[in-house]
Parts: sequence; structure tokens; C-alpha cells
Amino acid sequence: MPKSAYSLDPIEEKVERVIIVAWVDNEAGVLARVSGLFSGRGYNIETLAVAKVDEERNISRITISTNGTRPVIEQIKAQLLKLVPVHKVSDYKIDDTSIFRELAMIKFVGSQELLKKAEEICVDFKGEFLDKTPESFIVQVINTRREIDEFIKKVKQFGLASITRTGPLAMKKGPQTVKDNKGKIL
Repeated sequence: MPKSAYSLDPIEEKVERVIIVAWVDNEAGVLARVSGLFSGRGYNIETLAVAKVDEERNISRITISTNGTRPVIEQIKAQLLKLVPVHKVSDYKIDDTSIFRELAMIKFVGSQELLKKAEEICVDFKGEFLDKTPESFIVQVINTRREIDEFIKKVKQFGLASITRTGPLAMKKGPQTVKDNKGKIL
């Protein structure tokens, strides 16, 4: 049976969770090439978020959470850089040098009594109410993955009907910026 990139020797380094960001040309097929690189080499994508971040230069930012040993993470970055439309690749370790946030929208459906209990928890977690009817509401929560997981556990019994999440987005703290090969800020 073929081994994946995550097969470990007991002597090897430990697996870490990392956010990889790639700045790419916003054109058809780029996301397919990036995800194909991951699947073709046995790397797992836990979450994926993509958005255009520079209208003038037509650049999108792809944010991928994955895990692997440090050599695997470095190999992923090197392979991404070989793709033609990729301008820059950075990784963000889950530590205090970066800020991580995830957005979740959660729909609740139930009796007024049940919804009232869910609303109280939503307020405690600083949720923003986006839609309300007598039988339902939708709340938006922006926080760390861990906090959103905790929130969902607490509200699960109070009419939770549907969840959608972005996966984490990351940005380095402080004045450092990411620049492309021409020195322009990405």
C-alpha cells in the first residue's frame, strides 16, 4: 500500500498544523492546480479560503490549513512556488506571532423558548445576529477555531440547524509585510 506524505517514522519530527498562504494570479484553473498539487502528493487540505485581494494586479490570496512535519510543510511551499501563477508562498505557524480568525454562520430553528437560550449564549460569544424570525435566527461569530468549536458545543442542543465556516485566515503581527519578487506589497 503506498504511503502518504503523512506517514511518519517514529524518529521523525512531530506533525504540526500550519496555515499556508499563496498569492496567485486570479485566473481560471489556478485553484484546481493548487488543490491538485495537494491531492497528487497525498497532502490533506483541512480548510481552504480564496478571495481576490488586489483588483489592480488581479491577485487572489489562497489560504490553506494543513498539517505535516516541517520537511513536509517546506516541500508543500516549494511545490506551490513552482506553479506558474503563484507569486509568493508563506506559512503561518499556530503561535503568538500571527493572528488567526475564522468566521462561522450558524442557523437556529426551534421554539421561542429554545431560541431564547441559544440567543443568550450567542450574546456571550459576541455573535452578530444577521436574520431573525419568530421560529429561527442566523448568527455570525468571528473568533479562533477553538472558540468557535467551543461555541458550537454549547449551542448544539438549542435548535442548531446548520453551520457554515470559512476556515482560518491568518496575518502576521507587527509591521512586516509580504512582498512579491518585484518588491510590491501583496
